[in-house]
Amino acid sequence: MRGTGARVSALVRASHPEPTVAVTAVAMGLAVSLGRDGAGVAAVAVAVLSGQLSIGWLNDAVDAARDSLTGRADKPIATRAISRRTVTAATVVAALVCVPVSLASGVLAGTTHLLAVASGWAYNLGVKSTPFSVVPYALAFGLLPAFVVLGLPGSPPPPWWLPVAGALLGAGAHFANVLPDLADDAVTGVRGLPHRLGATGSRMAAGVLLLAASVVLAAAAPVAVFVALCVPVLAAVVLTTGFLAGRRDGSRAPFRAVLVVAVVDVALLLTAGHAVVA
Repeated sequence: MRGTGARVSALVRASHPEPTVAVTAVAMGLAVSLGRDGAGVAAVAVAVLSGQLSIGWLNDAVDAARDSLTGRADKPIATRAISRRTVTAATVVAALVCVPVSLASGVLAGTTHLLAVASGWAYNLGVKSTPFSVVPYALAFGLLPAFVVLGLPGSPPPPWWLPVAGALLGAGAHFANVLPDLADDAVTGVRGLPHRLGATGSRMAAGVLLLAASVVLAAAAPVAVFVALCVPVLAAVVLTTGFLAGRRDGSRAPFRAVLVVAVVDVALLLTAGHAVVA
């Protein structure tokens, strides 16, 4: 039993649990705020969770050799806590689950979500090492809220500011997420956009993009003026704190700050409710 528990734990850690849980929670919160019923919220949750699991597991499976080369103690495959074959199998299973559950929200909505997941896969399979590494993040996070809205009865189009804010948030998350791995990536030849900008440039890009996302939501979402004014201020405080703490090598504080800002932005959307598509 202990062996099975250890393998399950390793599989969970290989899924990139923090962003997986955060993105799933964001999608569920948006579904609830838009008034989707229990079945609709459950469909969104399972679709997004399975999609994020497939992306996270694929990332670790593809990067297994690089993680072993750099001695990544936080990567279960590199530490031999679990085999690459097992993680690859889990990736396939999660992807197979994702397809029908995504389409349960409707063909248009489901296709939109599958495009978002495909963007994550494209990143893992090579785009991460190009100057266009930010594009899959922006595309996936822009499509994710569109998927939730399009799953409503009648498939109403999302308001322009919703995918724009999502894309800005995703692009900022990309720069923040890569920061702890810049040195290891340099050893293994990964040269995405953050690596070309360097640590300082990436911090600045992440901060500007994330603040822009909060400002777009605060300015365009149908919420109370007091809430709209507070969100960008709170986002600025969280990001400043996270990025100051993240100056230590290997710190994941900037990425955690990104997750907090995402939660704050979703909380803003929760106050908007049905007015988002009114």
